[in-house]
Amino acid sequence: MTHAQKEGILLVNKPKGKTSFYLVKKLRHLTGIKKIGHAGTLDPFATGVMVMLIGRDFTKLSGEFLNCDKEYLARLKLGYTSDSYDCDGVIVEGSDKVPTEEEIENVIAKYNGEIMQTPPMYSAKKVGGKKLYELARKGIEIERAPQKVELTTTLIEYEYPYLTFQCACTKGTYIRTLADDIGKDLGCGAYIEELTRLRSGNFYLEDCVDYNSLSLTNFEYEHHLKEGPWKLSQNLKISKPVQSQSH
Repeated sequence: MTHAQKEGILLVNKPKGKTSFYLVKKLRHLTGIKKIGHAGTLDPFATGVMVMLIGRDFTKLSGEFLNCDKEYLARLKLGYTSDSYDCDGVIVEGSDKVPTEEEIENVIAKYNGEIMQTPPMYSAKKVGGKKLYELARKGIEIERAPQKVELTTTLIEYEYPYLTFQCACTKGTYIRTLADDIGKDLGCGAYIEELTRLRSGNFYLEDCVDYNSLSLTNFEYEHHLKEGPWKLSQNLKISKPVQSQSH
């Protein structure tokens, strides 16, 4: 097998508790190729589609893939807030208000189309050369300019205190911020307890290799590389609504 045949795009279902960079290190060890990147990070608590770019010819395409729309399934816990807007932050009790189904539907409906969204302090976004999360860890909060994003949001299930929605969105959208904003709009507070990336561009969760497969002695990653050309999706449509599930 030539060196070129060892390079390409590998789709991996990231497990909870692992960082995106951990996957990079794992694949460097597995492939023997140092130049490895990805087409969009996921927070440690999140799971789902990681588009891993193996080899220099593919890492240089990262900008194109980063611009693709993405799709998520998010499960919120109402009645609490988090300084990082997710389950990994400092969680405090919000309000004991129990929103009605109608209130939930009205708030979710607000988050369709173009909106202005303020990036969270706990993010890798740079302001003045400093990553926001570095300032947040020091207890420093600074002004962040809202940015325009576009999204399509659908309610999947609501059974207090849990609310599940599906969202297709453009680059730069923070689902954690969306969760916090929904909690504020409902007047009870909310944070993300579970988050799964269902799609990145035209790469879907069902096409991903399970993370545990990477540790199998007989796993040959080369057989799972995706062949081009790749259509870079930007249609912001919910690909297939996830069925309501009771937890």
